[in-house]
Amino acid sequence: MAAGRRGQAGAGRPGRGQRPQGAGAGAGRKGPEGRAAARKGAGRPASGRRQDGRGSAPRGAGRGSGRTGSAPRGQRRPERRRESDLIEGRRACAEALEVGVPIRRALVAEARGEQDATLERLVRTLEGAGVRVEEVPRARLDKLSSHGAHQGIMLETEPFSYATLEDVVSAAGEGDALVVLLDHVTDEGNFGAIVRSAEVVGAAGVVVANARAARVGTAAYKTSAGAVLHVPIARVANLARAIDELKDAGFWVGAASEHARDDVWHAPVEGRFCLVMGSEGEGVSQLVLRACDFTCRLPQRGRVESLNVAQAATVMCYEWLRREELAEARPGQEPGGRQGAGREGDVPGRDGLQEGSGGDV
Repeated sequence: MAAGRRGQAGAGRPGRGQRPQGAGAGAGRKGPEGRAAARKGAGRPASGRRQDGRGSAPRGAGRGSGRTGSAPRGQRRPERRRESDLIEGRRACAEALEVGVPIRRALVAEARGEQDATLERLVRTLEGAGVRVEEVPRARLDKLSSHGAHQGIMLETEPFSYATLEDVVSAAGEGDALVVLLDHVTDEGNFGAIVRSAEVVGAAGVVVANARAARVGTAAYKTSAGAVLHVPIARVANLARAIDELKDAGFWVGAASEHARDDVWHAPVEGRFCLVMGSEGEGVSQLVLRACDFTCRLPQRGRVESLNVAQAATVMCYEWLRREELAEARPGQEPGGRQGAGREGDVPGRDGLQEGSGGDV
């Protein structure tokens, strides 16, 4: 055990379903009531304005002649299409169909001479699954393609329906729950694998940034084995603020860092808990670290530097589940029962944590 641990077993540990008071980086900040009052009304869209930033037109706009953006008289205004995602390439399109991505239609290059046999088989498979197939000029696919490798086919899919942070808190209920928050994890395969692990252990939701972060696309559908359809995934503009809101909802927040003093077996990874995982190369940012209550790491004996973020997240998710099952088997007793969890030395910014957040753990 590291020096400076508290003498009594379990001292300062969170009780089941609640956060310790005054622990970690949150000490000295406004309490839940103060933070809630300070945020009252903040972040809410103005009346009549959509949350996605596409607000309704100002009052009176679009009436009468001379309106901005109107088509010349006698011409039809172009139909406004709903947002959609595009998947291109034969392999990606086949995988999208296999994993259940909701597809609106398939755009296939018009055949010139004999049709490609591989493409023809894929088109028949799509038609057999009830997907509407449209033949379009290859030049149109070239224009829509993001990297020029559409291979004669693109799928127009329904955009993924993300949840809100309030949805995740609601799914957590009032008791013990796990939320996984990802600090700009950009690899879609790792993202999907983390969502799969979170769903398997029964997490209430996953929280991601709405910029510089992996999105739910074909790779995430595939590596999550469809779990993205079964667990709320919330996108937020500010991860540190999201952590504060989770704390207001009773969550104890811990970040994975290779520079942490305690390993995951001796950290309070239990109860109503938010696990923070950092990006593949940079780890958890300092801004997010300062919002967390403690940090922890995975122990290791081998020579390889560390596990990647998806593997590390899986281990930590299962440690939370293990303690939950122990607690259920021993009612009235706090999970874990190890000495020193929740000690003061785990405050981010001490013990050299500001020298680097670490990537994988």
